[in-house]
Amino acid sequence: MAAAVQHRGHSAWQVMAVWLGFLLQILLQAFRRSSSSVARLLSFLGLRRPLLSAAPAVTFVQLPSEAPADELPPPPPPYPPLGRLTVVLDLDETLVCAYESSSLPATVHAQAIEAGLHCFDMEDADGRRRVNHVTVFERPGLHAFLQQTTEFADLILFTAGLEGYARPLVDRIDAHNRFCHRLYRPSTVTTFLLQPLNGIPCLTFSAGQPMDDQLMGVVFPLLKHLSLQKDVRPALYDTFHMPEWFQRHGIPQIVQAA
Repeated sequence: MAAAVQHRGHSAWQVMAVWLGFLLQILLQAFRRSSSSVARLLSFLGLRRPLLSAAPAVTFVQLPSEAPADELPPPPPPYPPLGRLTVVLDLDETLVCAYESSSLPATVHAQAIEAGLHCFDMEDADGRRRVNHVTVFERPGLHAFLQQTTEFADLILFTAGLEGYARPLVDRIDAHNRFCHRLYRPSTVTTFLLQPLNGIPCLTFSAGQPMDDQLMGVVFPLLKHLSLQKDVRPALYDTFHMPEWFQRHGIPQIVQAA
């Protein structure tokens, strides 16, 4: 009984192998004729997806290693350039000192000349009939100070003197026209008091100080530093504390704000 069942099973496998071989031959012949026929046959058999060999060709494009220049974000804007510094310079006892020639002691005049101070004489009519003869001493380093400061700053001269006295004097010390403006007595009433945070105090100059170095040794380096600042007031306040100085010397706050 067991042997009979085994014989019938062996015969069934032989029949199935024959059919599979026959079907394989049909598929091979169809594939040789046309790949499209294979696709139709597979579609007929229920395989709806296309063969990998029938897929359209894919073109690979190499990506650029860097973004094109026209697609790069714009660079940050540069810092705006600093404006040119404006320096307003007092005349008497800052750039020069002047004496009536008749009242200048001869010893002071001789010692100043011997020490190397440059001086010149001029007439001061000042709108009066009487003409005063004036001896003017230039502060040491004056011309070097004016020349080098104009490289980074605009210079304005102001003086409490009247124009009749100050104009010919300034013409002598400013032969190269380094001052872009000149302000005389009508324009200079309490100027410093109105702007204490913008002021630079300077030691007074006289003919008895031939070794004075305020212009090139003190004022010029400070102005050079201020020319690099966006706002000069914080630096000047940290250095001089001028509002407090005015208060200590009895100058009322209302005058500064007037």
